Amino acid sequence: MDRLETMSVFAAVCDAKGFAPAARRLGLSPSVVTRQIAALETALGARLLQRTTRSLHLTEAGERYLVRARQILGAVAEAEEAARGAHALPRGRLVVGAPVIFGRLQVAPLLAAYMAHYPEVTAELRLDDRNVSLVENGIDVAIRLGALRDSTLIARPLGQTRRVVVASRAYIDRRGRPEHPAKIEGHDVIASMPLDAAGEWRFVDANDLAPTEISVPLQPRFTTNSGDAAIDFALADGGLARPLLYQVARHVAEGRLIILLDSYEPPALPIQAIYPSARWMPLKVRAFLDLAQSETKWSFMGQPPN
Repeated sequence: MDRLETMSVFAAVCDAKGFAPAARRLGLSPSVVTRQIAALETALGARLLQRTTRSLHLTEAGERYLVRARQILGAVAEAEEAARGAHALPRGRLVVGAPVIFGRLQVAPLLAAYMAHYPEVTAELRLDDRNVSLVENGIDVAIRLGALRDSTLIARPLGQTRRVVVASRAYIDRRGRPEHPAKIEGHDVIASMPLDAAGEWRFVDANDLAPTEISVPLQPRFTTNSGDAAIDFALADGGLARPLLYQVARHVAEGRLIILLDSYEPPALPIQAIYPSARWMPLKVRAFLDLAQSETKWSFMGQPPN
């Protein structure tokens, strides 16, 4: 048994979440993939994957083995890239994670440009508003909005964005324009998860000598786990929503949504690329980060242009 090849097959099965999709990705038959995983489990004397007719999950032993296997495969790739020398080009498969709307609007075009630069790379974009584990989910690099809370990750800043309260002109004409966060009470509020999971909107009153935080409890009239649905509801005169500016920049520029309470906005959220804190960074990841830093304009701070 070629242990490195089997490790690669095991990692591919975990990434693809199935034997058949991993086999297609590797250009092997499903029976070959199944035999290799069975041989690996026999050699280790441990069950790595829990299989059912509909799903496949890592066991505790499998989770530990996957982390070490990725480290070993990364070290081998590092040695190969070093041997190729300075003229090596990125190659292989790059998995990028991003929030749903930001990924669709901003990261997908960046990936298209990246793949045009590096034809030997295949890419996968995973859109998820949850902050999932990069290592456990086989993600090479992720774009995150907000402060980095995981000390095992490294962040590279790429920009920042405001979080804004918006409503349609027709809604404001009908219900009035709140001039202070306290005036939100009595308005129809649109809550978007997970951004509004805390059940409150927080603002900052910078008019005081010492800026103070204002917390407004929410009693939403409409709640959704889709940022797009929340924005659509606001566009349909449904009430006050609080998206990130990049999500509604076009609608604001067109006058379809109006920014409210901008003098009470909290500090901007950083936009960052994050990746595991390992000594070695694959060339495909480094090239993606360099392109993101040189080509993107992810500073969503001012009033969007008309």
